[in-house]
This record gives sequence, C-alpha cells and structure tokens, in this order.
Amino acid sequence: MSLASWFRWNEPPNRISQRNPTEMVVETLMMELNWQTKQAEKQQRERENEYRKIKTGVDYGWLVSYPKQSYDISPGERLQLEDMCTKIHPSYCGPVILRFRQLIAEYEPEAQEVSRLFRSVLQEAAEKIKEEEEAKKLARQWNTKNKTSLSLTTFKSRSRISPFISDIKTISEDVERGTQPTRRVWSMPEFRNAKDY
Repeated sequence: MSLASWFRWNEPPNRISQRNPTEMVVETLMMELNWQTKQAEKQQRERENEYRKIKTGVDYGWLVSYPKQSYDISPGERLQLEDMCTKIHPSYCGPVILRFRQLIAEYEPEAQEVSRLFRSVLQEAAEKIKEEEEAKKLARQWNTKNKTSLSLTTFKSRSRISPFISDIKTISEDVERGTQPTRRVWSMPEFRNAKDY
C-alpha cells in the first residue's frame, strides 16, 4: 500500500463550481433574510427578558432555556421571495442588503415582520431596475431618432441667405436717385437661389 493514497497530493485541485450569478444573488439575499430573522428573534427574547426582569424584579435568565424551534418562513412565502430575488441584478445585491439592514435598524421588527420588510425592499429594487431599463430604452430610441433626423439635415439647400445684397426698392431710393447706389445693410436677410450667383 502506497503512502500516496493516504495523502491527497496527486488529486487535481477542486475547482470552484461555476454558478449562475442569479443563483448566487438568491442565495446571498436569502442568507441575509435568515440571519436578520434570527437576529430579530434574539432581540425579541432579550426584550421579553428585560420586561420580565422589570415586572418581577428578579433575573431568572440563567435558569431559562430557550426553545430550539425558531420562527420559520412558510415554504410558499419562501418560494415567492426566492422568485423575487431572481429578478434582482447582481449589481443591486449589495444596495438591497444595505437598504434591508437600514430598515431593520430603523423599525426593529419582530421576527414575523422581517419577511414583509424584505419583500418591500425587493419590490422597491425591482421597480428601480424597471425604471432604469425604461430610461435606457428611451435613450436608445432617442439616439436612433436623432441619427435619422441629422441625416435629413445634412443635405445642402439651394437657397442661400445674403444679408448684404438687396433688390428691394424703397422710398428712400427715390430721394437718393442722384447718388450712386451703395450697398446697404438691411435688418432682414434676403433669400436667393444658388443660380443667381
């Protein structure tokens, strides 16, 4: 019997499994939900102990054993939350967790209320993602519309504007008949065709 079988030197290193980013987002967000639920249970027990301590005046905390059972989300609700998590883009995973923690710290919910807070954060993030996608779509439409409208304006028109040349007869010209006609500046430009030049 060789020693190589005892040691794992010859085995190829285990590669990290290539998981789908959506699966990683779902797993991360659901782990956060479970952790926050457990923390809410712990805080709820601590509040109950404080209340009992104040009410009775005696601390029996060392004698109390906490039940192993804890609050668990129903399977149907868990599946709904997981489905909502699949709609979250990986780049929004961090901001969703930060917003969820912010709401937990702000409201200090009981364990049963944590999943509702989580659902509201997921809905808020999904709406934000949808708004951004619509804005990108409108921007793309605007850019394609601008390209076509610019192509229409690049052609050269045959009429030209000449602000210093005028064939318009005025009353003042009758007075100045004896003098050489000079080029005058008019307030409005005159449109002429290219064939006049």
